[in-house]
Amino acid sequence: MHPQSLPPTRGLKQVFNRRRVFATLALSLAWGALLAPMWTTNHAGLLLRTMQVSLVAMIAFGLIEQWPRHLPRWCTRWVLQVIAVALVIAPSVLVIYLAGTPQGDPPFWKESKRLSGFISLTVTGLLFAPWIAVTSLVRQRDSFMRNQALAFQLERSELERKAVDARLRLLQAQVEPHFLFNTLANIRELVDSGSPQASYVLNSLIAYLRAAVPRINDPATTLGQEIDLVRAYLELMQMRLPDRLQFTLAADAAVYRLRCPPMTLLALVENAVRHGVDPSEEGGRIDVSVRVGNGRCHAQVRDTGVGLQHGQSAGLGTGLSSLRERLRLTFGEEAHLTLTAIAPHGTCADLDIPAWPTTS
Repeated sequence: MHPQSLPPTRGLKQVFNRRRVFATLALSLAWGALLAPMWTTNHAGLLLRTMQVSLVAMIAFGLIEQWPRHLPRWCTRWVLQVIAVALVIAPSVLVIYLAGTPQGDPPFWKESKRLSGFISLTVTGLLFAPWIAVTSLVRQRDSFMRNQALAFQLERSELERKAVDARLRLLQAQVEPHFLFNTLANIRELVDSGSPQASYVLNSLIAYLRAAVPRINDPATTLGQEIDLVRAYLELMQMRLPDRLQFTLAADAAVYRLRCPPMTLLALVENAVRHGVDPSEEGGRIDVSVRVGNGRCHAQVRDTGVGLQHGQSAGLGTGLSSLRERLRLTFGEEAHLTLTAIAPHGTCADLDIPAWPTTS
C-alpha cells in the first residue's frame, strides 16, 4: 500500500466520514461486549470508555492519513497509521481513567478492580486496534482500486466512443467526394458532348446539394431523409440517361423516422447506377423498396443492369465498402448487407438493419 493508492485528502470531512464513524462505534460496542463478562460493575461506563478510545484511535488514523502531506520515500503512510493507532491506545485509556477519578478518591492504580479494568482495556485495545486499522486500510485500498478501475473503464469507453465517432466522420467524409465527383464527372460528359440537358442536370444537382450537404456530416439521419435524397438522385440520373434508366421507389410510412447512417440508401442506388445500369447498352431499371416489420427494417435495391461480373466481390466499389463500415459502427453485428446476382442479368442489394427510431 503506497500513499498514492490512498483516496484524495478532504480535510476533517474525511477524518469524520460518516461511514467511518458508524463503523468505529459499532466496533467499540463489540469491544465492550467482549469485555462485559469480566466487568463486575458499571457496564454502561465500560461501553462509554470503549467508544471514547475507539474514536481517539479513529481520529489518529484519519489525521495521519492526510498529514503530513509529503513523506520521505522510505516512509510508508499506512505503516504510520497503524503505529499511530497503537500508540494512542494506552495514553487515551490513561486519560479516561484519570479524568474519571473523582476528586479526593485514590488513583485507579491503587484499586485492584479499576487497575484490572485499565489493563484489560489497554491490552485488548493494543491487540485488536492495529489489526482493525490494517483491515480498514485493505478495504479502503480495495474500494479505491475498484473506483479507479471503474473510472478507467469509463474513460476507455469514452475514448472508444470518440474513436468510433472520428472513424464514422472519416468514412462519411469519404462518401461525400465519392458521390460529388461521380456526379460532376457525369455533368462534364454532358457539357463536353454539347448536350442541352447539361444545364437542367446542373440545376438538379444544385437543388440536390442544397438538401444533401447540410445532412452529410450528421452522425445519423432518418430513412425518410434518405428516401428523399434517393428520389432526387434518381431523378438527376434519369435526366442524364432519359432513355436508359427507369426507376420505382416504394416505402412504408413507418420507416420515415427510423435511424440510419447518412448516405445509406444512396450508396446502394449509386452502386446500381454505376455498376449495373450505366455500363449496360440497353440501360436498365432500378426498383427501391423499404419495408419494416418485427423490429427490423429491410431495404432492397434491384437493378436489371449488367449484373455482377466475373471476379467481382460482394463488396463492390468503395461506396459499398464504406457503407459496410458505417453500418458496423452504427449497428454493430445487427446490420446485414448482401449482394446477389439476378438471372438473366442484374443485381439485388438487400439491407437488413434494426428498426431504431430517431431520438429527436
